[in-house]
Amino acid sequence: MPEKQQNIVDDLASLTTESWRTLRIMGEMVQAFDTLNGLTHSCVSIFGSARVKPESQEYKDARKTAQLLGKQGFGIITGGGPGIMEAANRGACDADTESVGLHIFLPHEEGCNEYVRVRCNFRYFFLRKFMFVKYSMAYVVMPGGMGTIDELAEAFVLAQTARIKPFPIVLFNSAYWSGFVNWLKSSMVDGGYIKTSEIDRLITMCDSPEEVCELISKRVIL
Repeated sequence: MPEKQQNIVDDLASLTTESWRTLRIMGEMVQAFDTLNGLTHSCVSIFGSARVKPESQEYKDARKTAQLLGKQGFGIITGGGPGIMEAANRGACDADTESVGLHIFLPHEEGCNEYVRVRCNFRYFFLRKFMFVKYSMAYVVMPGGMGTIDELAEAFVLAQTARIKPFPIVLFNSAYWSGFVNWLKSSMVDGGYIKTSEIDRLITMCDSPEEVCELISKRVIL
């Protein structure tokens, strides 16, 4: 980020009254638009746990998935942190494609991983989630915790309610996600809170990086 622009954002962040909060939000949004509007690739967002280690299969799968998508011409967006996010940004660098990190300031995370090449900083989760949706052509949701569920649910609800044009939402690792999907189809569908057709239309499960890449390449026109 240019130094002048960063100084403006920092100045806005120093304002603490509720009425000034709107300017801090606006400043954060303008900074993100200015940065992300410069992307030259259609992008896929990859989500997942920050807690997985580089030697884990989840890390290897995320890296390979991002690498294959990058070779198909997609940029990769993550939350910029460790674990799955690091793996996906690393895979993007392997493929020499755009590697984007939408970094959120959290007390238990040190900062962006070393493989992020385009970075946006956020203090507000809702703005960060908005940018994921705006600049993504598809979501790949790896195993993760409540933050991953939050990002999945955001995209699902927006597509379900036609606030955005539906795009592929891929749940990676059916062994991990099948219990969640079965719960949706039993508890929610049986209760009349959601339709089976909505789940089947909006969510797909895949079990290999190659399967993910093939699905997204077929459904997203670059």
